[in-house]
Amino acid sequence: MPYYRYHVFFCTNQREAGRQCCGQCGSSDLRDYLKDRVKALGLSGRGGVRINTAGCLDRCAAGPVIVIYPESIWYTYSSRNDLEEILHEHLIHGRHVERLKLPE
Repeated sequence: MPYYRYHVFFCTNQREAGRQCCGQCGSSDLRDYLKDRVKALGLSGRGGVRINTAGCLDRCAAGPVIVIYPESIWYTYSSRNDLEEILHEHLIHGRHVERLKLPE
């Protein structure tokens, strides 16, 4: 069994001179929201879900973005509601959220 069932990386990169980036979209606050939700639901820790900050994931035009391992599933999101859907569908039930998935 892997140490974490799911490892979620949030791009929170902030670019200079107003260039598009995930940091402009409130990614840090939304990462904190999902991290708190995962903890509140008892999903964090060994064998569970880990929420991490990542530097630039180089998908700025699709941002904000997260990637979930071990499946390497990329999502875009725009709100807490989107993250709640990813939490319940993917992280709890193991089903991908097709409407938010990014092409590989």
